Amino acid sequence: MARATGAVEAAGCLAPELRETPILSANPYEAAGFYDTAIASGRHRDIVGGRWEETGRIELAVLKDAGLLPHHHLLDIGAGSLRLGCKAVPYLEAGHYWATDASREILMAGHRCELEDPARLDPSQLVQDAQFAFPGIPEVITHAIAFAVFPHLPLAYLRRALTNLHRFPQLERFLFTVFLAPDAAQAAQPYRQADGVVTHDLRPPYHLLEADVHHFAEICGWRLDRNPVMLPRGQVLFVAEPLRR
Repeated sequence: MARATGAVEAAGCLAPELRETPILSANPYEAAGFYDTAIASGRHRDIVGGRWEETGRIELAVLKDAGLLPHHHLLDIGAGSLRLGCKAVPYLEAGHYWATDASREILMAGHRCELEDPARLDPSQLVQDAQFAFPGIPEVITHAIAFAVFPHLPLAYLRRALTNLHRFPQLERFLFTVFLAPDAAQAAQPYRQADGVVTHDLRPPYHLLEADVHHFAEICGWRLDRNPVMLPRGQVLFVAEPLRR
């Protein structure tokens, strides 16, 4: 019987419920050559969501409201082409800005094209990281932000970020944005946000239930507040503080 089962598996004849069907990602950022093509055509700003100037100003403003001062150390998660970085680097003391993204090429495009004084930011502080592992980021980080990152990713990535950020003992606040749906019934369907973006539960851009966000924060050791600020495209801002144990 064991030999027969092995032969069937080898022939690709597993029962339908046991087969793993390859799933093509609906996330354009994961398409082969996406970053290279955009950077080569000078579109490094466009692919991080548009509204470059407006969104960058809002990001720095909400960080300042959360207590970010020039002597603090900032981690910009999913920083793209430094939409926030081109404003945060001049504001912070030299060397106090760190950034991660799934593509280091897009980070370096921002370094080349968007910084008034590139010497204030060592390229080694731009770190490729698609897994929210934060490799090589020093423990001095006091503030972190992931703006318009989680709408592109399954919910498990939020849990991973909330878990791994605990390795920064001086971290005071983590700011992140998500799209929300008002209830479970509407979350199961495409939902039109206030700014017109249509979000989904099973493909990007994703929406979540607010109760799920609070649940993840609680089980991962964070106290969570929803900020009432109005954000581009209808995103919702949460401010998380670690529960010290």
